[in-house]
Amino acid sequence: MNTTSNSKKAKVNIRDSFWFLPTIYGIISLFAVAAVTFADQALLPMISKAIPNLFLTNQDIAKSLYSALITAILTMTTISFSTIMVVLTTYTTQFSPRTLQNFMQSRVTQHVLGVYSFGFIFTLLNLILLTEDKKQALASPFFTVVVSIVCLAFFILFIHHSAKFVQVNNLIGEIRKNTSAIIDKTFSKKSHLDASEWKEADISQLKGGKGQYIFASRSGYIQHVQIKELVHWAKDNYLMLEAHFFIGDYVQKGMPLFTYWGQKEEIDCDTSQCNEFLLIGNERTDLQDIEFSIQKLVEIAVKAISPGINDPHTAVNCINRIGSILAELGDQYKEIRYYADDDEHLRLIMEPIHYSDYLYKSFYQIRIYGKHDISVMNAVLDALYRVAVVNKKPVKKEVWKFAEYMRSAIDEDALDELDYYYYKQLVDKLAIACDQYMESERP
Repeated sequence: MNTTSNSKKAKVNIRDSFWFLPTIYGIISLFAVAAVTFADQALLPMISKAIPNLFLTNQDIAKSLYSALITAILTMTTISFSTIMVVLTTYTTQFSPRTLQNFMQSRVTQHVLGVYSFGFIFTLLNLILLTEDKKQALASPFFTVVVSIVCLAFFILFIHHSAKFVQVNNLIGEIRKNTSAIIDKTFSKKSHLDASEWKEADISQLKGGKGQYIFASRSGYIQHVQIKELVHWAKDNYLMLEAHFFIGDYVQKGMPLFTYWGQKEEIDCDTSQCNEFLLIGNERTDLQDIEFSIQKLVEIAVKAISPGINDPHTAVNCINRIGSILAELGDQYKEIRYYADDDEHLRLIMEPIHYSDYLYKSFYQIRIYGKHDISVMNAVLDALYRVAVVNKKPVKKEVWKFAEYMRSAIDEDALDELDYYYYKQLVDKLAIACDQYMESERP
């Protein structure tokens, strides 16, 4: 139980760190140095007569080669770290501090730093092992040159990667793609033991008597819930749990996380073990948090329409991607709140985030800061139209209700005739998609 929880925490820490892959590459370089050193000392004397002198390197040439390559690799590493700092600064000031996670989690960035670590350690150790009795060498210099060429290739790749990643359209697209994966994982791959409905009589029977609380053991954001393991634990201890939080909530140490009811007269387990199935950290992550992924796009959009930046095109791009996410979410969304064990006995009740909440969290800040920009508000209505036109009636109903909320922020009487014409076209199109009849018409 603890092993599973700790492995999940370790996986998240490794995913968000810069040190893990460079460390692995550094360890691999030790074995590579040992291999080429063995080849030069044990195998080269046996085949040296069959190798042309052109391919054999003496001590002086090898020393000059290693010294020059160490300097070159350090220079590339320095430039790469400088580039990383520029990208992080750009993300913080122009986009959103929350988007830093996307760049830090990029495997390209981590592999580049790993290759540099491999090249530097490999070259440095070969230089240290270059002794007076080592008159000729083949494997060490040859593979050092190969490693240096690979480092150069990764340096070019990293420059391209950074230049591409710092472009806001590519960042928005990357967030959109990651969010689709989270939606698919959350809804499409649910087990058959999850349910949207359960018999109220059974729930009332399971809740017979006064429930007891399980409190949070630390403060932070709930990043991940191991539902399967939590259900198995509740089954093993004959308990039924009801959660009092959503994914992404901030919890204070000592707050009630669960209420539990026992199916035995005496409960002989440590109920605080429930905390082991929750991953609580200092910041929100996109492991299970769809809302947080949408929030990144919202923050980019809000910052884009701020007076200091004034880039409504980027805001419209974000709104379009948010609309795509909401359309996909509406198609797959299920209000899963009941989780049962293998015997189909209810073990966990966890209230889901409603689809209307996703709509609200996606656009309410844009409504506040963009209501005076008709292009931004038109983009929201257009995004809502695309959500409604590809989804079924329950989603259409929620979309229309929210569209009226968005429209209430617009002073329609103050719009110029041409602005109102295009605005009214979008409203009518949205009404048709939502199966609504529009009677209001400005004279």
